[in-house]
Amino acid sequence: IGQVYGGGGDTGALDRNDFIELFNRGASPVNLSNWSVQYASAAGNNWAVTALPAIDLQAGQYLLVQQAKGAGGTQDLPTPDASGSLAMSGTAGKVLLSNSKTAQTLANPTGAAVIDLVGFGTANGFEGNVAPAPSNTLSIARANGGCSDTDDNGLDFASGSVTPRNTASPRNACGGPVVHQIITSCPASLALA
Repeated sequence: IGQVYGGGGDTGALDRNDFIELFNRGASPVNLSNWSVQYASAAGNNWAVTALPAIDLQAGQYLLVQQAKGAGGTQDLPTPDASGSLAMSGTAGKVLLSNSKTAQTLANPTGAAVIDLVGFGTANGFEGNVAPAPSNTLSIARANGGCSDTDDNGLDFASGSVTPRNTASPRNACGGPVVHQIITSCPASLALA
């Protein structure tokens, strides 16, 4: 899970729809046949399921799952790769990625079927610590374009500008080569801190 936004169509929102963005931070394609994203309220254990398309998500590729449309907002999301009807909270809730279309039943689910779990705001289910609350104008996004995953939502996610990405967006290779620039001279006026 790379980004979560539940304020779509709410007061002050630009985007008309809620969305869940997925990201393949691995080095190999992942086949999403029979996979799903699921959403529950902050304190709930009733998970609503949105099935994912039967595609291979390539390394460094994003996937956009459009959710419910609100009454407000002025712009559509980029072309979604999957669509659901989940009306997500703009400030607190839980989203998970599962390799099954079977709905989870626990408030803080774990196990082989739970690939990723993000709890935000006042959620009672999360990895490590709860992620910050988004808003009608802010999403929560995983650091480094989706590459950071320490299994601690509080460390991995930050609130910021809503930037939905789909499979057509530029890819982001995690763990790529690091480019270093060598400075051979330094102006005398440059202060180092």
